[in-house]
Amino acid sequence: QVQLTESGGGSVQPGGSLRLACAASGFSNSNYCIGWWRQVPGKEREWVAYIRPDDFTRYAAPVRGRFTADRDSAKRSLFLQMNSLKTEDTATYYCGARGGWDCLSGRIQWWGQGTPVTVSS
Repeated sequence: QVQLTESGGGSVQPGGSLRLACAASGFSNSNYCIGWWRQVPGKEREWVAYIRPDDFTRYAAPVRGRFTADRDSAKRSLFLQMNSLKTEDTATYYCGARGGWDCLSGRIQWWGQGTPVTVSS
């Protein structure tokens, strides 16, 4: 059974940094895509960044150049380094995964419980 558990959320001032972590377990093989999404109340969940099985990483335009997604060599943890944070980055951040190559080509099969991030002065 796949389990994803996020940590590292919190409050930070604009321009600050946070690092999120997602502990991943239960995958039967390495053929899956994993990444980060975020959601604010009243809006749809949007993708932030994801890593394909070949370690290619893709970023959504609003975070490109400020956020970096990576994972440890054992592929048991996924991270999101968020720099130069803006108030509009405020959201609950979710770790998500699906079997296959690309995270945007189908429904996300597994979700973590989410971790809140607040960017405010």
